[in-house]
Amino acid sequence: MTLLLFYAALFALSFAVVYAARRLATQRQDFTSLKTVTFGDESAVRPDRAASIISVIAIFLIWGAFTGSRLVPVHVPGPFQGLTEFTYTAENEAGEQDTAIVRVLVHEVGRDPDPPEIEPGDGFARNDTAVVGMWRSELIRAQANDGGEDEEVRIVAVAGQPIEPDRTVEVPNGTVTMSGRGSLNFAPATGMQMEPIWLPAPETVVARFFEIASNGYQNFTLWQHLGWSLLRVVVGFLLGAAVGIPLGYAMGLSGWFRGWFDPIVEFMRPVPPLALIPLVIIWFGIWETGKIVLLFLAALWIMIISARAGVSGVNITKIHAAYSLGASKWQIMRHVIVPNSLPEIFTGARVAMGVCWGTVVAAELVAAQKGAGMMIIAASKFQLTDIVILGIVLIGIIGYSIDILMRRAEAWLVPWKGRA
Repeated sequence: MTLLLFYAALFALSFAVVYAARRLATQRQDFTSLKTVTFGDESAVRPDRAASIISVIAIFLIWGAFTGSRLVPVHVPGPFQGLTEFTYTAENEAGEQDTAIVRVLVHEVGRDPDPPEIEPGDGFARNDTAVVGMWRSELIRAQANDGGEDEEVRIVAVAGQPIEPDRTVEVPNGTVTMSGRGSLNFAPATGMQMEPIWLPAPETVVARFFEIASNGYQNFTLWQHLGWSLLRVVVGFLLGAAVGIPLGYAMGLSGWFRGWFDPIVEFMRPVPPLALIPLVIIWFGIWETGKIVLLFLAALWIMIISARAGVSGVNITKIHAAYSLGASKWQIMRHVIVPNSLPEIFTGARVAMGVCWGTVVAAELVAAQKGAGMMIIAASKFQLTDIVILGIVLIGIIGYSIDILMRRAEAWLVPWKGRA
């Protein structure tokens, strides 16, 4: 919730600053600004590059601020580290009470420091020490040192506040909870920063990238992992397109084909590819064939629907005009239907490629020796969150790059998209 509020505040602040700066600057004079109707007109809405850049910077700043990164100047309050202490009140069998001190050293996780020193005190309640890592907790059996050998002592208060089993008391730099057996469980204040095991700092992920790029991971280089994932996606997508586009054309041009295949397509379209993994494993095994088949099925239905929609969306007046000029069915197919359906097919191809790229990670979770998904799942077993995040970032960058390339290809191959 804190992250969402922080992000929303950055969004509102950035919008207000950029909007005010542009209002003070000269008014833009181009064809878009001269349009009389812009609200609700999609052609008048273009991506704001300043917003895109600020959005990426904002995500990086939030990531760094909540992980204590050295790359950002401002951080949210972090976990407590250092010496702290709290008092507790013990009561013996005679009803007498005495107060003692517990001194706690909170250290970085992974270190093994010596416990702090403290004098035992003069009363029957003895001072005690403990060592605990940041974001961790430590069970302190303080009453075990109190009283004589046969005297039973129980803790009745912490920091001057009454305490009983399962009750939590706020103390300086942390909290104390009494267990069912009367021991004290001290948890240091965690602040608002994320523990590295949940979210490492950006520089940690970057350092891991260079390490894996140089030394590899799980017996394969980083580029082999990414290359195999990309190869599987391309092969699965091309097979899905090779079958789906002709079948979509047939369904768009023939009532028999549409009636025959429409129930199958509409039945399989809502089924997520991940739900097919058990069946694909049973039918095709756990090796490359099963992964390619899963990606093929992920792309197939999307390509069928996009090709069918492209054919069905061709303006009938264009076909009538071609017939009136003496065109044959093959000429209409080649010069009218195919060019006018290509924009829909390219849109479907972009969606299918994105679905395949997202599905390959799940496909590689099963008996894969190399691949981005395999790298992520192997790292998660050892709680190597930096490698998991690195894999996610690389998958996102490659997926975004593929989408940009397909947009450029569409603009080059289908320059008439959006024109009458």
